[in-house]
Amino acid sequence: LEILVTIINENDNTPEFEQQNVTTVVREDTEVNATIVARDVLTASDADLDIIYYELTTTVQGTDGYFAIKGVNNPEIYLQRALDYDKFKLTTLLLYARDRPVTSQDLTNTATATINIIIEQADTRAPWFLPCAFLHADTSVCINTPYSGTVNISEKATEPLTLIPGPIYAIDPDYTINEKIVYSIVGGNTDQVFSVDADTGNLTMNKIVTSADSFLLQVMATQVNNVRKYSIGTVEIKVINKSDYPPRFEKGIYNGTVFTGLALRSFVFQGGDSSTPLMITALDDDFSDV
Repeated sequence: LEILVTIINENDNTPEFEQQNVTTVVREDTEVNATIVARDVLTASDADLDIIYYELTTTVQGTDGYFAIKGVNNPEIYLQRALDYDKFKLTTLLLYARDRPVTSQDLTNTATATINIIIEQADTRAPWFLPCAFLHADTSVCINTPYSGTVNISEKATEPLTLIPGPIYAIDPDYTINEKIVYSIVGGNTDQVFSVDADTGNLTMNKIVTSADSFLLQVMATQVNNVRKYSIGTVEIKVINKSDYPPRFEKGIYNGTVFTGLALRSFVFQGGDSSTPLMITALDDDFSDV
């Protein structure tokens, strides 16, 4: 008697990842659609020889949508959206391997692998002049206030000029890289009156100014390692007459009179003279005719 016996495979094995914990470093400027973790690193095996179905999720809030797998049967992880180091610096993904589709009602065995993604800052931004303020909620753009200062006509300053809101200063906003910045004047320097120190950004005078015309200098801050990474800041220098004396009030004390019930913006009158508005005047000995 010949008996034919057919062995039916029972789904009694769980898929297995060769590596259950994978850590990889991804540069901030990685191109979209680039492979982050190769398929052969993440492919799971199953002793039952079942087809494996994969699903990828993230565990860190705010990092959804940046990484994805190539397909339900292809666990290769690729970059789906451009990275920004200032938005997040690391995330953790969970890759599930199932021996049945997610929608299956059959008994399903599942394995899980953890993928740690560390974002490495790249040199993506041009220098920022400080102080600066972010453009709305976008921390990738920082707008600086133009610098301003004064020089005396027919007089050459021997020290670096004092500017408002502060000295010329720029930084590399890719702060973990922090490339060296150098400075140069690229516009507005009529007759080469001014110089800027390439390393410190200090603005000095080469010669006197004989005209009352203001200067609107354009100063460029450039990364030493990449001349294409630069920013332009403006410096307004006003030419004024030298001030040797401070202003002074004509009187040390002024007395005024007001009446109850007056409307807003009504005159205050001189004390003891209800018909003459109170006037407070100052003099400056630099201007003898004023």
